Amino acid sequence: MASDIDVAELAGVFRLLGDTTRLRIVLACLDDPVSVGDIAAQLELSPSLVSHHLRLLRAARLVKADRQGKQVFYAAADQHVSGVLADMLVHMAEPRAETD
Repeated sequence: MASDIDVAELAGVFRLLGDTTRLRIVLACLDDPVSVGDIAAQLELSPSLVSHHLRLLRAARLVKADRQGKQVFYAAADQHVSGVLADMLVHMAEPRAETD
């Protein structure tokens, strides 16, 4: 059984991902490392807004940053993050079961 502290931290992560902009940013980072500018262009957001959200996502260990020269590229922090989100996307695409 998870401790109260673990449950509180997990709830915080889900609160972060409950924001559609942050969720879209994480989803943009799942396949390949991507720069702030590319994320901003893809999602039609300002680079400063994307950077703000990425700081929060990094603090929650959902994305990681890799500096290459002057550019910083962001990717899902690990397979756990990408796996959970990929599984949830598959789950959402499944037809709803009939309930009585």
